[in-house]
Amino acid sequence: MRDQPASRVASFAEAVREALTIAMERDPAVFLMGEGIADPASFFGTTKGLGERFGADRAVEIPVAENGMMGVAIGAALMGQRPVLSFHRIEFVLLAIEQLFNNAAKCHYVSNGRHHVPLVVRLIIGRGWGQGPEHSQSLESVFGHVPGLKVVMPTLPHDAKGMLLAAIEDDNPVVFIEHRWLHSTQGRLPDGHYTVPLSESVVRRPGRDITLVGTAQAHLECMRAAEVLDRIGVSAEVIDLRVVRPLDAGPIAESVRETGHLVTVDTGWRTYGVGAEVCARVTEAAWGALKSAPVRLGLPDHPTPSSRGMVPGFYPDAAGVVVAAARCLSLGDDKVAAAQGRLREMIGDQPIDTPDAFFKGPF
Repeated sequence: MRDQPASRVASFAEAVREALTIAMERDPAVFLMGEGIADPASFFGTTKGLGERFGADRAVEIPVAENGMMGVAIGAALMGQRPVLSFHRIEFVLLAIEQLFNNAAKCHYVSNGRHHVPLVVRLIIGRGWGQGPEHSQSLESVFGHVPGLKVVMPTLPHDAKGMLLAAIEDDNPVVFIEHRWLHSTQGRLPDGHYTVPLSESVVRRPGRDITLVGTAQAHLECMRAAEVLDRIGVSAEVIDLRVVRPLDAGPIAESVRETGHLVTVDTGWRTYGVGAEVCARVTEAAWGALKSAPVRLGLPDHPTPSSRGMVPGFYPDAAGVVVAAARCLSLGDDKVAAAQGRLREMIGDQPIDTPDAFFKGPF
């Protein structure tokens, strides 16, 4: 559906809450299940007021029994309901992954198309808070590996609302991944109902010298890197992947045919990451256009640290993207230093491992 004219600026969290509200108003089969829906924090603000508005039978506070609740959600979906099951951390769904992978993802196939599982599973990724190795992982590549699932990672409030509405209306199970650092970001948000396809990557910033690809918070790091690269005469094209499965590598390959260089940035681990698949697809489709080997940035092969003292160098950021771009383009040390100096000015005294307010949107 064509994007509607933007009417106001709103946050990512507001966009998610608006999508849930619209979906529940339009279709009585839509209902929410989650840990913390009734909590004062209201799931990072995304479910605030929904219980009071729609009642406890449609905004269901669930027990800490993830495997059982996944079974309830799949069963409800098979019976014609459209549940939205929300977990505060992506790790929580690991307790229910067998049902998600073997029942929800495969049901349509093994029933020869007779059955559908219109289920949305909202998962939160992100860093900070000293959450450590069991509560701050980014496991999108795990879910992207499974046929039968759709896996989306919106960055903008516009996409968060439109893709969540599309996910709820889809007859297939959709894993909807939100980076918690994005919930407070601002962007243009159309009024009313609209959908954004669950199948397309999009060019956010055109460029001619190098292609940068990321999802969620990693995409914002690419945008910041592109801004400082522009200051030293490098024109970077930035692509928001948005969808992990089905992966839309066509626009990326098309971009690389023009730029000849590719850097991917993962929020998760570099090894077997989403960026690895992007690089493989682009190498197959545009081998002759590559002027340098594609570069993958992502987390090192190490559990996520709890201590802020161990954070420097662990997460890919705009500074790392600049260095990777410089390596691809054989830039001199003076240009790299100038770009990193500009980054330090932009970041200022922002404490490490906390989200800053550099992105106000829209792009």
